[in-house]
Amino acid sequence: MSKIVSLFVTRLYRADLSELGQAPDATELNTACLSIAQDDEAGQVWCEENNFPGYTSYASLDDLSWRFPSFKDLVKLLDKHVAAFVKDLQFNLDGKKIKLDSIWINILPEGGIHTSHLHPHSVISGTTYVAVPKGASAIKFEDPRHGMMMASPTRKAKAREEMRSFIYVEPKVGDVLLWESWLRHEVPMNMAEEERISISFNYGWE
Repeated sequence: MSKIVSLFVTRLYRADLSELGQAPDATELNTACLSIAQDDEAGQVWCEENNFPGYTSYASLDDLSWRFPSFKDLVKLLDKHVAAFVKDLQFNLDGKKIKLDSIWINILPEGGIHTSHLHPHSVISGTTYVAVPKGASAIKFEDPRHGMMMASPTRKAKAREEMRSFIYVEPKVGDVLLWESWLRHEVPMNMAEEERISISFNYGWE
């Protein structure tokens, strides 16, 4: 009898932050993100020089958990979610740990996009969502095998989710998404009039 199985699975973790503990107040996080963006002159300059739409603290700040208690509480909770995901991935850590090595704010205005990219030098990457207005962008994940498909036909429009070339995930406030850092992803154009605010992070193997 013939048998078809799935090989080399790509895992995506999705949960509500509060599933593993008391989540920081979303309003406090929102206020903190906007306040930091307003005060971060170095970040504003970097965004302007690099044609980055909106604001990111990626290249300017590495002490968010020190600046606001809500970020410190957030990191403690993210550690729990990442630990759960790492367990599912069945890594052999060889006595080392998966630890946070960077965390940053993203504020995407109407018309802003974040083009396709991955996160080199990390193991787990992810995002939690602070403001997701109606019409805001989903996050788009790309099948990592694209470069090896050569002459393959495209998938059917209604193909099963695990067979599609791209997966769109529409987050809500309080969601946390985690994936392995080699997984290419992007944020399509934000069609909402209000800003889409998220907090992204990388965990490394130390």
